[in-house]
Amino acid sequence: MRKVDNYIKEKIKNDPDFKVRYDLIKEKVAVVKKIIEYRIRHKLSQGELAREIGVTQQYISKIEEGEFSNLDAIENILEHIGYRLRLEVVPDKLLQK
Repeated sequence: MRKVDNYIKEKIKNDPDFKVRYDLIKEKVAVVKKIIEYRIRHKLSQGELAREIGVTQQYISKIEEGEFSNLDAIENILEHIGYRLRLEVVPDKLLQK
């Protein structure tokens, strides 16, 4: 694991765009983990959670794979499982020069 961490640190140091993409992936993973943890804790399949929320099982599957195409739907799912979505807009330091 140490080699992977070192690789990531080096990529971040040398490529600011990589850091932006890496941070976004980490945030998506945090959302996905909350949804999967909820399903496991409540012993729900993707289909059962989908029926509760009013979306398809395929949509839950896509979200759990990190494919977020609609923030309203993500917000709806998170609210259903006891979380709130918070967005933050931050300046892109590369474009602020």
